[in-house]
Amino acid sequence: MKWRLRLMMLFEYAIWGAWYVTVGTWLGKTLHFTGQEIGAVAGTTAIGAMISPLFVGLMADRLFDTRRVLGALHVVGAVLLVVAAQQSSFGLVYASLLAYSLCYMPTLALTTSLAMRHISDPREEFGAIRVFGTIGWIVVGLIVGALGVEASASPLHLAAGLSIVMAGYCFTLPATPPLARNQRFELRHALPLESLHLLRDRSMAVFALASFLICIPLQFYYAFTNLFLNEVGVVNAAGKMTGGQMSEILCMLLIPWFFRRLGVKYMLAVGMLAWVVRYAMFAFGGTGDLMWMLWLGIVLHGICFDFFFVVGQIYIDREAPSALRAATQGLITFLTYGLGMFVGSWLSGVIVDTYARTGADGVATHDWHAIWMIAGACAAFVLVLFVLMFKDRREASAAPVTTTA
Repeated sequence: MKWRLRLMMLFEYAIWGAWYVTVGTWLGKTLHFTGQEIGAVAGTTAIGAMISPLFVGLMADRLFDTRRVLGALHVVGAVLLVVAAQQSSFGLVYASLLAYSLCYMPTLALTTSLAMRHISDPREEFGAIRVFGTIGWIVVGLIVGALGVEASASPLHLAAGLSIVMAGYCFTLPATPPLARNQRFELRHALPLESLHLLRDRSMAVFALASFLICIPLQFYYAFTNLFLNEVGVVNAAGKMTGGQMSEILCMLLIPWFFRRLGVKYMLAVGMLAWVVRYAMFAFGGTGDLMWMLWLGIVLHGICFDFFFVVGQIYIDREAPSALRAATQGLITFLTYGLGMFVGSWLSGVIVDTYARTGADGVATHDWHAIWMIAGACAAFVLVLFVLMFKDRREASAAPVTTTA
């Protein structure tokens, strides 16, 4: 069972990694889109994360087997990726990738909820399953980098092929019927209103707020790192960026060990601190003697991602009632990959354009030092806010009297 779930994660994240990392380079260097246009295209995944999970969570929790929903979404997604690869104008690229994102983004929450349904201890077992998603991202990133197609639409075609493979594989997964099938349907179930009640708990509310805010500076990394590395002269940037996913593997396997020693609060805080350090490395790093700083900024991605997003998924699975887990994962997806990254895509695009410069040869460059310092300052603000306000009631109640949270 676990190996079937691992392979599911491998295909799921290979699809995303095939095109999302390099799309900014294709749009900027080949199609000559502005920073705001690149940010808007990167933000299509955010809109998909905001809209689709609200309804797909309903389908998986109450109406249909999760694996059938996953299969259907990936088939439609493959077609839309091929369409997007044929476009050259901003309007058509944006529309086709927006439609695709409405199909793909819900599958992130659905694969998580499906995996957690079929393991006995998510806190101990989920990391070793989710790590195969990272492996898929690494493999496809190395392929794209080795082929030298970062500035072309080829990664979109690769992602479409992987989507078809994933769609077929979904139907080999274990049956995952909806847990709330026998409950009477009401219109309010089309929105995660029941999951919103969980935000009455202070810990959950602070976690949700921090999740939203930290994804604003995160979009700087996703939308513009590949363009930044190519612009400053880093060779095979897509291949080197897989170093971040390689560090994810180690960090993900260590999650159970850190969970027992740090707990939810400090794992989340360390994750956010790593984001601050990463952006500082990008701001002051460069090629040549300063390349080590760029490498450090890249490999910190393991801590940045795992210690916040994966730990957050486990935290949600622990806190949400069983019949609402898919919807609650969808709600957090809405706040992070949705609302937070939507705001981040707009803000990052504006800031990148603000610090854009056009040389005498007509080639656009950017003041990346200023851009990354702004992103780092945003992450530092969220870190301080979270440390001061978050308190995990379960860990606090289990701790000795002399321990402070």
